[in-house]
Amino acid sequence: MLAAVASVGLAVATAPPVQASTAPVVEPQVISDDSLSARSTVMDGGAKVLPTTRTVPHWNGHTTDPNNGVTYSYNMVGADPNTCSGSGCDVTVQVDITPVVVHLAGQTFDGNTVVQPTLDSPLFQNNDYGSTPAATAAGNFPGSPQEVRGPGGLLSQEDAGVPLQLQDATMRAQFDKTGASPYHLRLHANLLPAVTITIPQKQGTLLQSGRGVLIAAIDVGWWSGQINNLETTADPTHLPLYLSNDVLLYSNNDLSTTGIIGYHGTGAAGLKKGYGKNQGNGAVQTFAWASYLQPGVYARPNGGTVWALQDIHAISHEIAEWADDPFVNNYVEPWLTPTAPQYGCTSVLETGDPVVGIGFAKGTNPWFQGPNPNGTQSADGYYHPEDEALLPWFMRSPSNATGSEPNQSGNGGRYTLMGDLNPFQGFRQPATGC
Repeated sequence: MLAAVASVGLAVATAPPVQASTAPVVEPQVISDDSLSARSTVMDGGAKVLPTTRTVPHWNGHTTDPNNGVTYSYNMVGADPNTCSGSGCDVTVQVDITPVVVHLAGQTFDGNTVVQPTLDSPLFQNNDYGSTPAATAAGNFPGSPQEVRGPGGLLSQEDAGVPLQLQDATMRAQFDKTGASPYHLRLHANLLPAVTITIPQKQGTLLQSGRGVLIAAIDVGWWSGQINNLETTADPTHLPLYLSNDVLLYSNNDLSTTGIIGYHGTGAAGLKKGYGKNQGNGAVQTFAWASYLQPGVYARPNGGTVWALQDIHAISHEIAEWADDPFVNNYVEPWLTPTAPQYGCTSVLETGDPVVGIGFAKGTNPWFQGPNPNGTQSADGYYHPEDEALLPWFMRSPSNATGSEPNQSGNGGRYTLMGDLNPFQGFRQPATGC
């Protein structure tokens, strides 16, 4: 089992938990939308990374937070946007995708079926990020409906007409390296053989969403042990991505906590020699696991509540957090946001956590576009990447000096990728403390 849970990510606030029943289980159990949360976890935080370490390409920077006067250091994937030049600014990271086939209670959740949808998505395909046809609107936040589909508009207008992958567009906006800038962080997908995991009876159960979609609910500790076993054979200079289909995790033997849909992490590896010392240039392995989500797991019909929480939303969350915090040891002044109260007061630089369920439409998605099993329609023909909080938000940078791409309105730099399209006032200004 992975050694530690450093913090909890992607989560939707829920009603008071329903205690696990001791009555005989009849599968699948229908789980209410109020009980079905969505979150992610970061694993094995705090690995120390030296310039000589064998790992993903990365750079180290530091920013002084004007709110408390503290200078925070951080590692990020790619080239240093402040010092790189020419071709040295253009970095490609290999992403080794391992589909995970899950057998649970007579049902199969086959990660192979979501490989092509993932490869065809904005994660690996180029799109124009100058605008988007739809984006999250607040709805009746914090009541229901909330985080519904709203009108789109200008997105990263400085990169309009520039073909980019999603994470490339995000990093370029974060550092205002847009337009003709040579700065890029590209991902190249390599498909590895699938692995099959059979879930013991005591380690998982079948659930069913309010729209009739079957969900594999698995104990997080047991699942993490399986992923950790796979991660030990990975290439430390690549990002291993373990891809599942509608697999959600729960903790503390409590099904009402079901909703971990991804995590990223790191752990020291390499050849050991006596007393645990690394022989030569030891490796630090980064990795991520995430589930591709069928439209009716979370997203309500017709652009309703958590409209954007479908397809690649969780995968985009984990990749973005890996890029901005690959070694899970980037800490900032503690922050708190009403859009993600379930995290409480946290000091981790996890770009997806503050903007849980907030996203936008991008690309054409021909996969799994039919009606939900109960006849309702949640799919809308698009992919749904998550918005991402950018470094200036965490560092309390004033809007006229954020160093990020200007907002669509021209009023200061943006604090999230969506900028003015993010409907919540808390992302039109720096993070607030606890």
